[in-house]
Amino acid sequence: MRYSINALDSTNGGLLNKMKLTDSLLEQTAVYSLWQSPFARQKFAPISKHTDLKTVRNVLDVGCGPGTNAGLFANTGYLGVDINPRYIESARKKYGRNFLVADVTTYADIPAEKFDFILINSFLHHIDDAGTNAILSRLKFWLSDDGHIHILELVYPTRLSVAQLVAKADRGKFSRPLDVWRSLFERHLKIQAFEPYPLHGLGITLWNMIYCKGKPL
Repeated sequence: MRYSINALDSTNGGLLNKMKLTDSLLEQTAVYSLWQSPFARQKFAPISKHTDLKTVRNVLDVGCGPGTNAGLFANTGYLGVDINPRYIESARKKYGRNFLVADVTTYADIPAEKFDFILINSFLHHIDDAGTNAILSRLKFWLSDDGHIHILELVYPTRLSVAQLVAKADRGKFSRPLDVWRSLFERHLKIQAFEPYPLHGLGITLWNMIYCKGKPL
């Protein structure tokens, strides 16, 4: 949710202006972090269910934003990658970890030490199909032989609901229905877990997510 549900009753012009304003605000690190913090643990719960994080050695956080997930990996190797230099500058100051400014739709460097845990958290719904396929196709070059890829993504509900309105209001323009996400992931991954789940707030489902765990084909 990027602005009040009440904004959905505005005229098209007013709604567009609100969306532009909210998009601009969310580019500011403090605003983005404030928006994400209440939902961070809910979003991450399926990963904790399917993976013992104590066994993780080296993390690649794709589309890391201002280091939203970095604090969960304090005892591992870690590299966060994001295209927004303000996010990266803030993350470096806050966490003192390795962060890189890069466009992951084109970034192709192969690290000397690969990653056993690759995380893509609420990022691909900002990326079109061509960019998403480019990112997913490169994961095999970054993942260690014993590693796994973990994806958390916003699901676009097919039925009218608060969750659908929230998905429409989201800054990302490429939220997809569940079957479309599965089709995209299956092109690149041998799927080991594919688990839909809701995120709750104010006693209702605010939006729906999918967790996917797998290895490259």
